[in-house]
Amino acid sequence: MFTVAGFINVMSPAAQLGILAVGAALLMIAGEFDLSIGSMVAFAGLVFGAILVVWQAPLAVAILITFAFAISIGALNAQIVLKTGLPSFIVTLALLFILRGMSLVGLKWATGGSTQLRGVRESVADSGLLPLFSGDVYGVPVELLWFAAVTAVAAFILAQTRFGNWILASGGDANAARNSGVPVADVKAILFIVTACCAALVAILTVLDSGSTDARRGFQKEFEAIIAAVIGGCLLTGGFGSVIGAFFGSIIFGLVVIGLTYTRIDQDWYQVFLGAMLLMAVLFNNFVRKRVAGEKA
Repeated sequence: MFTVAGFINVMSPAAQLGILAVGAALLMIAGEFDLSIGSMVAFAGLVFGAILVVWQAPLAVAILITFAFAISIGALNAQIVLKTGLPSFIVTLALLFILRGMSLVGLKWATGGSTQLRGVRESVADSGLLPLFSGDVYGVPVELLWFAAVTAVAAFILAQTRFGNWILASGGDANAARNSGVPVADVKAILFIVTACCAALVAILTVLDSGSTDARRGFQKEFEAIIAAVIGGCLLTGGFGSVIGAFFGSIIFGLVVIGLTYTRIDQDWYQVFLGAMLLMAVLFNNFVRKRVAGEKA
């Protein structure tokens, strides 16, 4: 586990989760949730795989259409939340089930009854874009490079740009932010779309890596991404958080997932770890919030 190969093995699941966690962290800092990103991975994988295998479209076309679907789903989430005033937790929970069901129905339609679509790699074997989304670069998996790039861009935006200040203000006090001229609705809409696009990117990476897609792809990843963001310091109430924290929170998950395989510990203890880490992180974040705000414990 503590070799270069072992480290890369640990980082592979961390990278997939981390891309989702970065998007989820930005949205949480703005005071919203997206519980549909796990199902979005499955749905985007269905769209991507079907375009390649069933319609035999070029890889570039499949990627563009997949991201177009992600943008439309993210915009739909945003419009429902912002126009109705319903909690994003409820709206995206509904989309979680809708997208998962659409993935099941769509895969059965595309394959004639199966919930798994194979033959993706054969459809893109000669594509020049394939090295950007699959394989290694000097021994480093491409997904790790995407993870690092997404984290770096998000961290820069949050810490060094006006839009980053708008994100923090929107989650801290939306009314005060509006009165100060911050376009709160636009900020949240953009972040819903960014989160959906992060899920689409993970779908593309995993489908090309495995050569197939199935209806259970991304199962429970929405909860793991939120937990990773919370472990990294994001408050559930919004207004505070760190993309770098979400980055390291994802690495902790990777260490546990792969680390358990090196021991005799039952793999099901991973679920116990998830719950315990979430509880401890929420309690710690709540303690920090009260100390900063000067509230009594």
